[in-house]
Amino acid sequence: MILLSVNDVLKAVDSGLTYRILWIDEGGIIAYLIDVHDEKAIPFVQSTNEIRQQIVSDELVKVKDFDGHPAINVSITEKQKKHRDDAWDAIRSVVELEPYLYQRDKRGEIVKKLVKKTGISRISLYKYLRRYWQRGKTIDALTPDYGRSGAKGKDREIGEIIETESGEFSLHEQDKKNIRDAIYRYYLSSKKNSLAHAYRMMVKENYSSDSYYEDGALKIILKNEEEVPTERMFRYWFAKDFGVEETIIKRQGKKDFERNHRAVLGSSTYEVFGPGSRFQIDATIGDVYLVSSYNPDWIIGRPIIYFVIDVFSRMITGMYIGLEGPSWIGAMMALENTVANKVEYCKKFGITISESQWACEHLPEIILADNGEFEGYKVEPLINGLNVKVENHPAFRPDWKGIVEKMFDTSQSQIKPFLPGHIDKDFRERGAEDYRLKAKLTLEQYTKIMIQFVLHYNNNHYMEGYVREEEMIEAGVKPTPKELWNWGLINRAGKLKTAPTNTIRFYLMPTGDARVTNRGIKFQGMLYSCETAVKESWFTLAKPNQKGSWGVKVSYDARNVSKIYLHDNEKIYETCYLLDHQERYQNKSLDEVKDLLKRERQDNKKQKHTSLENNVNFISSIEQIAKEAIKEANAKQTPLKEISKRQKTGDIRKNRLAEKEVNRKKEVFDLDAALEESNDQETVVVPFEEPKSETKEDYELPSVRDMFRKRKEANK
Repeated sequence: MILLSVNDVLKAVDSGLTYRILWIDEGGIIAYLIDVHDEKAIPFVQSTNEIRQQIVSDELVKVKDFDGHPAINVSITEKQKKHRDDAWDAIRSVVELEPYLYQRDKRGEIVKKLVKKTGISRISLYKYLRRYWQRGKTIDALTPDYGRSGAKGKDREIGEIIETESGEFSLHEQDKKNIRDAIYRYYLSSKKNSLAHAYRMMVKENYSSDSYYEDGALKIILKNEEEVPTERMFRYWFAKDFGVEETIIKRQGKKDFERNHRAVLGSSTYEVFGPGSRFQIDATIGDVYLVSSYNPDWIIGRPIIYFVIDVFSRMITGMYIGLEGPSWIGAMMALENTVANKVEYCKKFGITISESQWACEHLPEIILADNGEFEGYKVEPLINGLNVKVENHPAFRPDWKGIVEKMFDTSQSQIKPFLPGHIDKDFRERGAEDYRLKAKLTLEQYTKIMIQFVLHYNNNHYMEGYVREEEMIEAGVKPTPKELWNWGLINRAGKLKTAPTNTIRFYLMPTGDARVTNRGIKFQGMLYSCETAVKESWFTLAKPNQKGSWGVKVSYDARNVSKIYLHDNEKIYETCYLLDHQERYQNKSLDEVKDLLKRERQDNKKQKHTSLENNVNFISSIEQIAKEAIKEANAKQTPLKEISKRQKTGDIRKNRLAEKEVNRKKEVFDLDAALEESNDQETVVVPFEEPKSETKEDYELPSVRDMFRKRKEANK
């Protein structure tokens, strides 16, 4: 069976129109969809069987990572945030009135009351609702796209006028009549044709300009494009004119509606009605010691186990076995695994399974947590970006808290007897055996064992205490997670959600504040750059004499800070890379970087103290030399009172020459004397000394007066 989920995006192969699933009733019978590109789109109803048939016949295809309307993330300006929050405050009280808000007659009354309550115009409220629906039903989807704003003026009515390559097409009364007739004849009938089929039949019967026969078959030549209503217009008027009850009754019959749909449509207030209503997540420490995969002599302690469980079916929808946690990183990994393809996940560990053995790769409507990892700012992106509600303390259902705890007990009791290094009840008691010394399993090997447990549990665990509903008993559904999950997908669908993998990962990552400086994008002491920063000369603008530095929002994975992700209003995120001279941080965790910087600060502090000590000792040595020199000179010098200043300073040049001659005799190179000295000693080390640099006075030529005076003295 093809699984349909809220937020699935479907594209019509022939028309190219793209739709998002907004809601599926708990019976999995009908769905409401909306055209994601139509500026005047309104939700319309379609049966899930019809959607599946169109997918099977390749009329519709699922769009895996749809990015036609990016979900705006938490990196927004204060102005955008205010607009987003104002829009959310305006519609938050009505968006959960599903499916009534999607039904034309009820929606009109709801919006009318909302206009009166908020004072906001009907046009603005519809704009907020449409943006919320088309972009994935998230709070951040309401962020205004200033960069995409078009020219001012009155919006065209998609149902009345549409632009084509040949010009504009106006929808006249006859066109509306043709649409209604085609819907009654070909869609609202027991034959259960698709809307696409009804549209094609309408065009065939009403918009041909000529016809001819080819090989015995009738061929139709259609009118010009501007004379034929589009499929988008056809769907618009269908959604506008026909309600859900009328549609189901006409297609399924009154009896079928009363039996299978009326109660289902009114059951949206049930807290846990089907798969995806609530997932519970929790962590525990495994009762086994593990060894390192690099060196089996290294004991690395006990693993952290995270399970994510569907409350309705008790199906384990996600898991994480690692060394992170209990922490947000561990919870993040478990949630990422929840939406991962389990066939590919198991393949990484050498385990081959079929899709049906673990068919879980969706987000729930609500995540039920029983710890502090889901408190505070860390979960805001998850709530605003993916529209997943988070509950930490469900006072009305305390029994739910025990589901994961019971799962931990079950897993540990079933696998513990076979694990080397497992912990028994007498652990840490005096005289007890040290189980750490028996550790043999690596983290990967233990994960393989836990995957096998999950597969066995999901497919075979018989829950005697599970209270089955009458419908389940009649259908012969066994109280095993897999059978309850599969039954729920058929009979109680509508709560599971999808989103592109990278989008989910982005919203799961923690966020932080970075700063654009003239040296780079600075985050936690590291410097990064990105394509936009280079193109727009951010680092030049960030100089003090220009714009100066400014703050930006980033997301990051603390396990590897080689990259960070700059929040971007249009692309969701842009990858930033470490600058070349920051290579020492490459492939390092944030903890490693913080530890490195901390050590450097400590070393710098220590070095400053050492330098200060060296400077003090340097001063002391100079002072000692100067002190001894003063003492020696005072003992030998003529007292100043006994000699005049002229006598003291008058012969500096002469004294210098005399001292220089003495030094030259001391410093002269005498190789023979050095050789004789080396012969007298077994080992002689002659240090090489740099010649002393001479001063300017050494190179000064004597004055003419001095030359004549010396010549006169020599001739005497």
